[in-house]
Amino acid sequence: MKVLNLRCANGHGFEGWFGSEENFLDQNGRALIECPLCADRVISRLPSAPRLNLSGAREPTPLPAPQPEPTVPAPAVLEVTASVTGMQPTNLQAAWLAGVRQLLARTEDVGTRFAEEARRIHYGEAPNRGIRGHASPEEREALLEEGIETVAIPVPRALDGPVQ
Repeated sequence: MKVLNLRCANGHGFEGWFGSEENFLDQNGRALIECPLCADRVISRLPSAPRLNLSGAREPTPLPAPQPEPTVPAPAVLEVTASVTGMQPTNLQAAWLAGVRQLLARTEDVGTRFAEEARRIHYGEAPNRGIRGHASPEEREALLEEGIETVAIPVPRALDGPVQ
């Protein structure tokens, strides 16, 4: 079994497990591999070094954590942004994926009926609840003109099924 470090064209890093190098090349050549975050199918392999256990090898000494510069108090939104910008890319991806999973767990999937169901909720014809689904840009624009705000969030295809 080969575990490869991969990256999509959008810069998201992830692991892929393959039976052999040939399996990876074959699947990648047929665009069967996709990024679990953005579903991009343009995937490249990152260089990786084997982990060697050598006797007498020293553990690397950690670098001291950088001290944050004092800042002027800002609104809560900026504080959240500041904490996110300092995160490592893998931690940021994990946090985003956890947020998407929470969104999926707490909302009802109405599929292509999103615009219709959003209107029913807005006009009191259906119970108020969180919904998600698919709407075209034209449908989202029409909803906005009616005073119904929506947010488009890309959800990886890997999460289309049951949340795991």
